[in-house]
Amino acid sequence: MNTCIAKPSSTGLRGLKLAALAIGSSFILAGCAGNPPSEQYAVTQSAVNSAVSAGGTEFAAVEMKSAQDKLKQAEIAMHDKKYDEAKRLAEQAEWDARVAERKAQAAKAEQALKDSQKGVQELRQEGMNKVQ
Repeated sequence: MNTCIAKPSSTGLRGLKLAALAIGSSFILAGCAGNPPSEQYAVTQSAVNSAVSAGGTEFAAVEMKSAQDKLKQAEIAMHDKKYDEAKRLAEQAEWDARVAERKAQAAKAEQALKDSQKGVQELRQEGMNKVQ
């Protein structure tokens, strides 16, 4: 029995690899092409609004200012069609806003704890006064 197994030629494989590389590169370049980071901008705007609602301007003023400044810079970069810079700034602004929100939440929780402890202390004192 004489069987012949076809072996792909090295030139055929080489051509296939080059074609795959060219297609992959075009997808990468298409992904990097200048598309405005509208979705990231919307996410960042939402994060900033959430931080403001949580009390970020009061409890985390530095982080809030940083987030708002970077968001404005991102808006300017988008207007100037510097989309990579706009996306980077919007991402940084989002994280600054998230930090501000968490700091505000932590500060409020700490204040609530202090208020609770004060209430417990007052009840204890009131109980001690009634015993005497």
